Amino acid sequence: MQYPDSPFGGEVRHSKKPNKQNHKNPYFYIMTDVHNKQTRSYNMSRIKSKDTKPEMLVRRFLFANGFRYRLHDKKLPGKPDIVLPKYKTVIFINGCFWHGHENCKYFVVPKTRTEWWLDKINGNKANDKKNIKLLKSANWKVIQLFECALKPQKINATLDSIILKLK
Repeated sequence: MQYPDSPFGGEVRHSKKPNKQNHKNPYFYIMTDVHNKQTRSYNMSRIKSKDTKPEMLVRRFLFANGFRYRLHDKKLPGKPDIVLPKYKTVIFINGCFWHGHENCKYFVVPKTRTEWWLDKINGNKANDKKNIKLLKSANWKVIQLFECALKPQKINATLDSIILKLK
């Protein structure tokens, strides 16, 4: 529904329960987003899937240690972030939120549109499982990293473990 004089950019989303705090408010069914539709769309379009900071950290480390790799090979299931053909190994670098990293402080289920977000995240997890299974059946080694493992407190141990898995 559109309300041109609404403080929410003219776009209003209604919840099923009225706001009991101010029942005389003409926008009393409002369930707001802090951005209008165009701004939210723009913000979401800026979320990168390639060349992310965690991915760049791993790539620089591998290159500095003499490993050569390919990026985002479309021929492989799931388009792995890093492919090391010589070692028949792929590396997926996943965001904790987008891939539902269990017991991680960076994975918090949003309080709005919870069902939609859970469907989206669970779909990502199912795709991850399917792609890993396909890669393993094709005799590829799979390394899956989450962004929290590449934070300053854990990065050295994580990067060292990659080298151990490759050798």
